[in-house]
Amino acid sequence: MSSDRFESGLKLRREVLGDAYVDKAMKNAWPFAADFHKLVTEVVWGTVWDRPGLTRRERSLVTLGMIAALNRPEVELHIHGALRNGCTPDEIKEVFMHVGVYCGAPAGLECFRAARKAFDEAGVKIE
Repeated sequence: MSSDRFESGLKLRREVLGDAYVDKAMKNAWPFAADFHKLVTEVVWGTVWDRPGLTRRERSLVTLGMIAALNRPEVELHIHGALRNGCTPDEIKEVFMHVGVYCGAPAGLECFRAARKAFDEAGVKIE
């Protein structure tokens, strides 16, 4: 894999997920999985997220929907990324409403739990 793709992917990953998260993830990476983490950084971040056609905001909304539908724990992380990419709490709520009706109430409830925590951590006030 291209080290240019890794470097551009790492830069984009930091911009979306934040330096603190990326630094911690890299520090705690299991050596056995290092090749996979490099692949993800190059392909997911350095190739797909860096493509034209969708804005980062749009990619965040799509990613939230897919991660939530699959009931993955990264939903909270990607809520933070979505906020950094300009998504509003109302847009995030609408994604999770869709998840709740298409994937089931338990999936939707988990999304809203994650949103509450992420919004609190980000200082987003919900009235």
